[in-house]
Amino acid sequence: MSFNASSADLKGSNAKELLDHLFNTISSKQFLSMQGLNNEVPFFICPYNSEQAVDMKRLYSQLCKKLDQKSIKVLEINLYDLCIEILSDRNLLHRIFEKEHSMPKRQIRETLKNTLDPERHLVPLISAKIDKNEFDVLFLTGIGEVFPYIRSHNVLNNLQSSAKEKPTVMFFPGSYQHELATGASLDLFGKLQDDKYYRAFNILTIKGSL
Repeated sequence: MSFNASSADLKGSNAKELLDHLFNTISSKQFLSMQGLNNEVPFFICPYNSEQAVDMKRLYSQLCKKLDQKSIKVLEINLYDLCIEILSDRNLLHRIFEKEHSMPKRQIRETLKNTLDPERHLVPLISAKIDKNEFDVLFLTGIGEVFPYIRSHNVLNNLQSSAKEKPTVMFFPGSYQHELATGASLDLFGKLQDDKYYRAFNILTIKGSL
């Protein structure tokens, strides 16, 4: 693979390489049966250059189609769509729109953070969707769209107890850095350190075996 292991660059032939790599990895029996994880949670990060979000969306669509053709069921959880669902169900979305110009930004931010709290609201809804659907692999998307109200490491931390029966892949617009001195970190957009998170595997570095 010629793409950077910490963050995939989708320029030129790299996009096809990445698509082939993701498809071959995710469709493998070893991946789907979660072998070779050494008792770690089955979480995987697919970091990509955030400036190429449109290209990644196209590649993601192609990946889902190829997996479907191989009868591998994908359950996609888009965090942005999930947040809109929560806000709409609580009749908060239109109220926030109506008061956006008059409410202090800090108050809006606090309202959103409290309503979309991963532990109390977001992850329980994800867990409910997991229980209601039959699938082979869970895809988490919409990470960049919900920042800074939702931090990806908080979602992963709270999902550890409910999303362990099937592999989970988070498509992350940024880089997943591994340093011996500082451990692993999710750097959103390649600039903002989301937080330390070491329990996920970097799917770009998987070569045949986990």
